Amino acid sequence: MAAKTIMIQGTMSNAGKSVLTAGLCRIFRQDGYTVAPFKSQNMALNSFITREGLEMGRAQVMQAEAAGIEPTVDMNPILLKPTSDMGSQVIVQGEVQGCQSARAYFAQKRALVPRIMDSFNRLSSQYDIIVIEGAGSPAEINLKADDIVNMGMARLAQAPVLLAGDIDRGGVFASLYGTVALLEPEERAMVKGTIINKFRGDVEILRPGLTMLEELTQIPVLGVVPWLEVDLDDEDSLSQRFSARREGAVLDVAVIHLPRISNFTDFHALERHPAMGVRYVDRPHQLGSPHLVILPGTKNTMADLAWLRQSGLETAILKLAAGGVPVVGICGGYQMLGRTLSDPEGVEGGGRMAGMGLLPVDTRFRSGKTRTRYCGPVPTLEGLFAPLSGCPAEGYEIHMGDSGEQALFTACGPVVGTYLHGVFDRPEVQQRLTQLLLGRWGLEWAGEQPAEDPMAYKNRQYDLLARHLRRSLDLERIYQILDHGLSDREK
Repeated sequence: MAAKTIMIQGTMSNAGKSVLTAGLCRIFRQDGYTVAPFKSQNMALNSFITREGLEMGRAQVMQAEAAGIEPTVDMNPILLKPTSDMGSQVIVQGEVQGCQSARAYFAQKRALVPRIMDSFNRLSSQYDIIVIEGAGSPAEINLKADDIVNMGMARLAQAPVLLAGDIDRGGVFASLYGTVALLEPEERAMVKGTIINKFRGDVEILRPGLTMLEELTQIPVLGVVPWLEVDLDDEDSLSQRFSARREGAVLDVAVIHLPRISNFTDFHALERHPAMGVRYVDRPHQLGSPHLVILPGTKNTMADLAWLRQSGLETAILKLAAGGVPVVGICGGYQMLGRTLSDPEGVEGGGRMAGMGLLPVDTRFRSGKTRTRYCGPVPTLEGLFAPLSGCPAEGYEIHMGDSGEQALFTACGPVVGTYLHGVFDRPEVQQRLTQLLLGRWGLEWAGEQPAEDPMAYKNRQYDLLARHLRRSLDLERIYQILDHGLSDREK
């Protein structure tokens, strides 16, 4: 029997679609259903490697966790990873298909519908409910003709649609009404409810507007969701994490905000640590005198290293490292810290350039991508980071550069590089790193080290999200929409 479906679309990017999808996945799971998330096409630099060694977007990983199931690439059959303003690496069902310009991709994306439906139908045969997430806005009229992710996907999946608007960014009534108005009549009929998201204040003040919106659109408002202080893995480049910092933390951790930063979920565990004041910097004057500098992953190592050089940040980081400030590089950041980077196959545009020279590694880019999971001890390290040796670590590799056979970790003096995404997630790594940094700087901290398993923490956040949505949404009507689906006339 095919799964029941419901779809969350938004009036714009970052309207909260991913979080609402995750929340409904959690609610349906709590109510006894098997449920899976689905997003036909995702564009993000934050990706994940499944147990099968396949690549998918992190939003669907987060939603799968909320649903209590193992993530699979069927939940995100197409992933686009921007390599420039005009092109992206195209990943289909977890495998790299190559890089394409936006024009070339849009010209052939309809040909991917069979692959999308192959994934969707496989999920539909395995689960009771599929919660589908759209992308951007369904009212992007220049893209509607060949849409495979919003109303086009809703039609393929025969899914009723809930349309969410972000009131925190202003103009929510206009954006909801305008989106509905720009839809074709048959598309409009598929929208079964609207949701006001990220509200701060007294809901009663909104009542007149909600009534008017329902009269104008002839679509019920199914809830007003408050601004939620829930800690979930996000993947959007608009992430507010980049401007946030915990005040009063004893350790100052500066993460370099590269133009093509990827997998910044690597630092969420450090952001939660009470001793760590994690901040993101993209100018030399912002760097200051941190206790730790981190170079994160990037979708284009050579281009971002050139930016680092031109911005003056490379010089500032080299000066700090020469003074004994610890530096960590992850994936692309690790490659930057080496001696040389060469690209004979043109993976990143070709050429050869000098690295920062802080680690004894040479990176050669190649067309094949390393995609693997790791669970085991940190290998023996030399220098300042030696106390991490043997510490249990878990994560995944995802990179197109080869830095040597034994290059999962490399350390030299106060500098260490690793290809392991998620290296900071384990409490044991956080504990040893904290003690290492406190000792390095002669600092004291009397707080308690985190000891909670990362998944236990995430499950508490998913349950918190579900409680908020149960209070905010008309779940009785949402279940009715789910049960009734689309009429024969609307399909």
